[in-house]
Amino acid sequence: MQYPQPYASGAVPTASAPPYPTAMAVIGPQYCCPYPVDLAIVRKVLTVADQFTVTDINGNVVFKLQASLLTLHDRRVLLDAAQNPVVTLRRKVMTVHDRWQAFRGDSTDPKDLIFTLKRSSLIQLVRTKLDVFLASNTTEQVCDFKIKGSWLERSCVVYAGESNTIVAQMHKKHTVQSVMFGKTNFMVTVYPNVDYAFIAALIVILDEINQDSKSDSSIADELLM
Repeated sequence: MQYPQPYASGAVPTASAPPYPTAMAVIGPQYCCPYPVDLAIVRKVLTVADQFTVTDINGNVVFKLQASLLTLHDRRVLLDAAQNPVVTLRRKVMTVHDRWQAFRGDSTDPKDLIFTLKRSSLIQLVRTKLDVFLASNTTEQVCDFKIKGSWLERSCVVYAGESNTIVAQMHKKHTVQSVMFGKTNFMVTVYPNVDYAFIAALIVILDEINQDSKSDSSIADELLM
């Protein structure tokens, strides 16, 4: 597959970008680049099944989420441009912290677990706070990555552990065409040497959590009517 290209402008990371000496490979080192990578997230919402696609800045497909109609509600498979399964995302039912698990390829075998994600706290009204634990972090006392921000405002930031080191952040991207054709577009900047497949997987989970929150709000509104 073709990997994402660096900024068209040749821009370098800002002062807040972490100068990692080695790649932070979570899913695989082939997804780590020595320069910032901009990914565009395109979500078509006016189709029979919502379509979630990740492209590079030139519009080339990097990842695509397997259509919702072809998967169970609590299972999502992220495919690469050649339709090969990269990671399988599964929501654990009956958990209070909205826990998700990520596995290699199309597996859901515990030995292929890559990471686990859960809410930092039970009640989150506006701001999103999620903790990510790598499979080797079995005690889950301290998270390996943390996500903070507002999904609705597309301003979420991914941090390394409990530090202020940013590894990826989201940006709004609204166009007249995106509104007309029922698309939700936004950008994600992945910092140098950070696994962009891992970041894409986090964005998929964030989107799923947001969709669930909207569904719960709609049900609550109906009950109050």
